[in-house]
Amino acid sequence: MIRAQALTKTYGDKTAVDAIDFTVKPGRVTGFLGPNGAGKSTTMRMILGLDAPTAGSVTVNGHRHLASPAPLRSIGALIEAQGFHPGRSARDHLRWLAASNGIPTTRVGEVLELVGLENVAGQRAGRYSLGMGQRLGIAAALIGDPPVVVLDEPVNGLDPEGIRWVRSLARRLADEGRTVFISSHLMTEMALTADHLIVIGRGQILADCSTEDFIARHAASYVRVKSPARAEVGALLERAGLEVTVVDDALHVQGTEAAAIGDLIHAKGLGLHELTLVRSSLEDAFMTLTASHVEYTSKAREEVAA
Repeated sequence: MIRAQALTKTYGDKTAVDAIDFTVKPGRVTGFLGPNGAGKSTTMRMILGLDAPTAGSVTVNGHRHLASPAPLRSIGALIEAQGFHPGRSARDHLRWLAASNGIPTTRVGEVLELVGLENVAGQRAGRYSLGMGQRLGIAAALIGDPPVVVLDEPVNGLDPEGIRWVRSLARRLADEGRTVFISSHLMTEMALTADHLIVIGRGQILADCSTEDFIARHAASYVRVKSPARAEVGALLERAGLEVTVVDDALHVQGTEAAAIGDLIHAKGLGLHELTLVRSSLEDAFMTLTASHVEYTSKAREEVAA
């Protein structure tokens, strides 16, 4: 379990993380989301003891991470995927990590096989592709078989098979009862991976809830209706108190379920060509919630926020 209490980090007159409280529980995958500059990386660095909090505290399973005599056994982390000597082989990189924390060398072969690098383990890591470097970083995070795993953008550089593998790995680690904390900008992947979300913006917690609740709260679903009598159907639904928006040749309807809309149209004998529930995405919900909390805003994002 990771627990932050009034966790704060300032750099001069800039507050990067502003007195945040959250708990990352075991047995589920928790996604950590936020725009660039929101404070995600700073928070993760404080969890790992790489940055000292200005105020407040953060503990891992009840203890400060730096107090652990064998930190790789208590928490495994991927923060900088290329954090290895380019002239050293993957096997040797993992060997010295194991030796530094009293981990049996047999674990090296296990994690190399787990991440799919056993056939290239003798090659210099500097020759690895970005995706292979990501796999080596994940192997290093898992070398101590830790109960807590923190991964920052773990699918960067991975192909579709690799992305699916990371998703399955995160799920398996959580199912084993571990605490899994993942930061990513890939909303589609987070929607498939995370059970719970912590969303941060400008150093403050914006949301701390299940993925399903987050989408439901911050992005509305609608029913797409197509009819040869579009005007009559639109007027009918508006009289029923529903919110109706004309988009191209369809009606986007909010306020009730698709079945109820179909019943209304059928009762009036009007034609119906399409009746589709369109569910909002995690990306929609994220963009809606964080629109006013971005540090750097592109014109395209301003149009979405509007």
